[in-house]
This record gives sequence, C-alpha cells and structure tokens, in this order.
Amino acid sequence: MANTNPYRRFKDEVYEQFARIGKALSSPRRLELLDLLCQGPRTVEVLAREARLGVGNTSRHLQVLRAAGLVEGERAGLFVTYRIAECVVCDFYRDLRGLAARRLAEVERVTRRFLEGREGMEAVDREGLLERVRGGQAVVIDVRPREEFSAGHIPGAVSVPLEELEARLSELPMGQEIVAYCRGPYCVLAIQAVERLRASGYRAVRLEEGVIDWRARGYEVARGEQ
Repeated sequence: MANTNPYRRFKDEVYEQFARIGKALSSPRRLELLDLLCQGPRTVEVLAREARLGVGNTSRHLQVLRAAGLVEGERAGLFVTYRIAECVVCDFYRDLRGLAARRLAEVERVTRRFLEGREGMEAVDREGLLERVRGGQAVVIDVRPREEFSAGHIPGAVSVPLEELEARLSELPMGQEIVAYCRGPYCVLAIQAVERLRASGYRAVRLEEGVIDWRARGYEVARGEQ
C-alpha cells in the first residue's frame, strides 16, 4: 500500500538518498580507492595498480563512487583521471576510519598483531618531530609515489618513493633520525621503509599520520615538487 502521508514520504525519500553514500562505501575495495584518491588525482590504470585490481573492476568501483557524488572523473584522450569531489569527502573518510578504530575492537587487534615485534613503529610526537626537523636532528621522508608527494606533503619532507629507497640510501644521513610517513595509520609503505632503513643501520621510525591527518589537525600542507 502506497504511503500517502507527505511527512513520512519526505523522510523516506531523503533517507534513501543518505543511504546511497553508505551503499557506495560498503565495499572494502572502494574504501581503499577513496583513500588513494585522498592522496591526489589518479588515472584508472594507476589506481588499479596501486590497489592490485584489474582495470575493469577498478573502473566499475569508481563508477559507483561517482554515482554517489564522492569522486569526479575527467577524460583526456584514452585515459580517465579521477579525483575527490571535494575536500569534505576526505574528512568524512578520515572520520569513518577513526570511528571504526574506536568502536570496532577488531581494528586494534588486527593492527597490533601486524605491528607486533616490528621496531620503529612507536608513536611519534608531532610537536617534538617539528622541533627535531627544525633543529636538523631528524629527516622526514615521504615514501609515497611522486605524484602523491606533488599533490600534497608535509613541509620539509623529502620525496623518496619506497621503490627508490634502497638505491638512494646514500642520500640519507646516517647520523640523524629518519622519520618515514605514507598515507596514514593503515598504510604499509612507511612500515616497509622503516624495516629496510633499520636493516641498513639507520635509526628510523614511522610517523603514523598521513597528509589528510596532518591537514585535519590544522598543520600546513605543501604542494609541488621538492
């Protein structure tokens, strides 16, 4: 039986629209793609490579996110570049990630199990880090791909993509602390970087926060090449 109550109909219709966002984010793969796009614009092919997905599957996930108004796509020749529709989308994703960490004990258990026994993963004090960087006591390296660094990075950080790290070790001062960061607390690039640096004799630690966390706390974010 059709609902003829205009007040109830209004609520049903508006909550149905709200649910579109939840449906779009109900896939772990789409959440990962959203996280990647919060780092900067990407083509479908690059997103597929970073997320370890097929191009066709990646494109279908992106179309769902686009239909929900979370991302935008622009075609240039044979390639389509996607970007976040607006900054508030990344704020929403960060809040969702934080809510899951606070309310779902499994998030902490999975993270603790993965980090257990790995050195250099202790929390890094942000204010203390800034002071050490200014005083020349620490070097901050951004181990994300170069296009992410260009789209936004922590001021003073040096771009050293993970795949270039071993070839560029000689550029890093052995006597200083090396602080590696990537996309945030659940990104593994910085974890791998710290492990490789420590294996080579460097004093290295991981900065858990990524650029979207840095920005959300009111810190300046730099753009462009170093």
